[in-house]
Amino acid sequence: MEGKFIPQPSMRAALAILQWWFCNVLVIIMNKWIFQKLDFKFPLTVSVVHFILSAAGAYIIIEIWKLKPRIEVDPKDRWQQILPMAFVFCINILLGNISLRYIPVSFMQTIKSLTPATTVVLQWLVWKKSFHQLVWLSLLPVVGGIMLTSITELSFDMIGFLAAFVGCLVTSTKTILAEKLLHGYNFDSINTVYYMAPYATAILILPALLWEGVDVLKWAESQQSLGPPVFIIISSGVFAFCLNFSIFHVIHSTTAVTFNVAGNMKVAVAIIISWIIFKNPISAWNAFGCTITLFGCTLYGYIRHQLAQDGAKALEKEEAISMLPIVNAKPEQL
Repeated sequence: MEGKFIPQPSMRAALAILQWWFCNVLVIIMNKWIFQKLDFKFPLTVSVVHFILSAAGAYIIIEIWKLKPRIEVDPKDRWQQILPMAFVFCINILLGNISLRYIPVSFMQTIKSLTPATTVVLQWLVWKKSFHQLVWLSLLPVVGGIMLTSITELSFDMIGFLAAFVGCLVTSTKTILAEKLLHGYNFDSINTVYYMAPYATAILILPALLWEGVDVLKWAESQQSLGPPVFIIISSGVFAFCLNFSIFHVIHSTTAVTFNVAGNMKVAVAIIISWIIFKNPISAWNAFGCTITLFGCTLYGYIRHQLAQDGAKALEKEEAISMLPIVNAKPEQL
């Protein structure tokens, strides 16, 4: 194997993170460009295009190219588990597109950083799950930073804000449902898209035609040339699918802490690039609020990781003690 270059684990992790950043930031910027620069203000239609292309991409990778093995799902579970998940999945994507239509990328990304807090609160309220006090304390800068950012946002829009905030709740619900409903199937991101994208397309396509179909036709008639805008819209769908594929690689190439830190740095990169392209005004207090929020998210991820490691070590210690031979035991203990 002399002369063959084999990337080191650290290099593979770095490449996976860069690929993830590239796809994620590109999808966000392209979607914002579609809504703002192309004046294609139809989030339902954009979501349907994304789901159609994602379903096609997952089918090609699993069924045609055989790059990923298909995880077999019981037909009954497709209706009882996959369909509810697909509904939440498509609402999540739709709300993200709606928020991008009305508010800047920087504000939308900051609000989305609230997802860890909403996940913890929902698990605590609905499933009565308890959390260490350090977890609750780590969420204070997240919530405080988002409150400061919202108050000082110069391009504040209530519809966009509510769409992004409810999107956090939906994302948290999707995460919790995935753990509860799909337990035992061990889905990866491609199999998730393979099963959910067709259902999500079926759910959204009729509302898209009824609510936006006529306006989409009017928009098409107003364009001097449909080629470039259609190419951009389709490309955003292709990269949206690539984003799912890149998430799979980055999760399997990095640690939980690295993934968390990289995710927060990705938000910062998206905010900076969007500001350069769209020139949305950002005040000093607004930037400070974003910084506090990202710091809180990083702290939250680190604390959750440390607590998980401490719990695993304690469990290993208990198991090791239980395996020790019984010495000087009383007769009734033998």
